[in-house]
Formats: sequence, C-alpha cells, structure tokens
Amino acid sequence: MISLNQANIGQIVTITRGKDKGLYGVIISIIDQRFVLVADGDKRKMKHPKKKNLSHLILSDVISPEIKSSISETGFVTDAKLRYVLQKYTARISES
Repeated sequence: MISLNQANIGQIVTITRGKDKGLYGVIISIIDQRFVLVADGDKRKMKHPKKKNLSHLILSDVISPEIKSSISETGFVTDAKLRYVLQKYTARISES
C-alpha cells in the first residue's frame, strides 16, 4: 500500500481548490515536495499541465501502471490515454 502523503507519477487525484475544483487528474510529474504537475487529457493536456500544490489535492490510492510506465519509458503519455484512465476510474468509483 502506498502512503497517501506521498505523490507518485501516474497517481489519480481529486482537485480541491481553484477553478478545476472537483475534477480528477493524473500526476504526470513531481516538481518538489509541495508541487506536482497534473493533467487530465481534456482541459489540461499533457503539453500544458497544471502546477498544483499537494495541499490542494486529494491523493487516491490508485496509480495507473500504464501511465507510470509510459512516462518512465518515453517521458510522455498521450492525452487519449489520460482520458481513458480517468474514465475507467470514474466508472469504477460510481459503481461503488
């Protein structure tokens, strides 16, 4: 199990502050202990991610292995893959 205080690349988050409040995103880069870059493949594309303070995010316990491996291998992930992972995640949480 991962630490919920520790951000990981590929981790799905819920944004709690700002104009994107209530939306889901995926951590695509870790800047330092306080800031990460978040993208969703729709409003926030991989080329223009949003810099977010970790205190403005709720970290889920879900880390997408597809996104994590894609970023570690190529340094990039497609916006379609980000959208797919987030759609799968939202479908899963709406079922429960």
